[in-house]
Amino acid sequence: MSDLLRLATAGSVDDGKSTLVGRLLYDTKSVLADQIDAVTRASVDKGLDTPDLSLLVDGLRAEREQGITIDVAYRYFATPNRSFVLADTPGHVQYTRNTVSGASTAQLVILLVDARKGVISQTRKHAAVLALLGVPRLVLAVNKIDLVEDPETVFADISREFNALTSSLGWADEDVVEIPVSALHGDNVAVRSENTPYYNGPTLIEHLESVPVDAEPHRVGLRFPVQYVIRPRTADFPDYRGYAGQVAAGEVRPGDEVVVLPSGIRTTVTRVDTADGELDFAHAGRSVTLVLEDDVDISRGDTIASPQDAPEPLGEFEATVCWLAEKPLHPGARLLLKHGTRTTQAIVGSLVERFDEQSLTTEQSPAALQLNEIGKISVRVADPIVADDYRVNRHTGSFLLIDPAGGNTLAAGLVGDAIAAVELGQPV
Repeated sequence: MSDLLRLATAGSVDDGKSTLVGRLLYDTKSVLADQIDAVTRASVDKGLDTPDLSLLVDGLRAEREQGITIDVAYRYFATPNRSFVLADTPGHVQYTRNTVSGASTAQLVILLVDARKGVISQTRKHAAVLALLGVPRLVLAVNKIDLVEDPETVFADISREFNALTSSLGWADEDVVEIPVSALHGDNVAVRSENTPYYNGPTLIEHLESVPVDAEPHRVGLRFPVQYVIRPRTADFPDYRGYAGQVAAGEVRPGDEVVVLPSGIRTTVTRVDTADGELDFAHAGRSVTLVLEDDVDISRGDTIASPQDAPEPLGEFEATVCWLAEKPLHPGARLLLKHGTRTTQAIVGSLVERFDEQSLTTEQSPAALQLNEIGKISVRVADPIVADDYRVNRHTGSFLLIDPAGGNTLAAGLVGDAIAAVELGQPV
């Protein structure tokens, strides 16, 4: 079992995401006493009888004034069994781009619905976006279950409708769990509630502690984007040449044959170095320095890969993008594309289709992509990128489109046709 779980929250406005995150932090004793005191005082000032735990997350002044989350708030907490990195994402439709950002690296997403409202259009939109992003597992938290007259029937009806939705989007039944909760009172968050006798499943914390996260549905060989070339040129290391970066996929060991892309030159790994000494092997997520047998011309942006399944460098390809900018995307746009450690010039050739998250249908050849819209585009890059299809590997199949003038991020991109998988109800 992994020691770390990356998760995110998603849902509609006022479904209680920030309150749930605050409850998780509070129940796992991950907040300091002075923070609780500050929240208690602020809650009293608002005329509340109990502490408003959402204030532990909603740190921006604008958020506190509006009572909604408008940015991605990252929080860290732990239990005796596991550590967690959690992204609390906005629920308002105009902040879908932040949901994409927060959920892009999540291994599990908690999708909240208000028990009084059930599955609504924004729920469907978020589920479709999470399917596009290839999030492996979902938890449906039916919040405010204490505020409905017949909670057992309401929970069963919402779960049934949500299961039909997730099945159409490609999730297996075992990867989706439904839990009735009250974030305000803590029912079924960390402690099993006596108010839900119809539910005999795990609490939210119990599920988060036990869900397996090690195995990925698709595995590829070594992918090692080179971030920096280390040549100390000192008396102790006169001939040292190492290539530093983070293992994006697979594993690497001394003695492994590798290929350098995009050049295609093959060589062998002789050492896997860290600041604390040599390693016998390094797995995905580990930052290391590789020393190679041959003196190869390698620079930042190149990728060291296993030759058995090395991807072909891409100069032109199709991709699924979520447009994040106020200014629309039009065909012919000249942008920068950042993939791993490589940044190169790019031209958007055509807008192939636009995706409707509600009907799971597409509009062919749209004139533009507007803020928060998702579509498939064709891209041509000045320097080839070493990328896998996003459905094969999330880490090496994602990229960003950047404004070359201001440096702002304009789009989050997925190499390949993620839309087709969602439309057909296939696993992403």
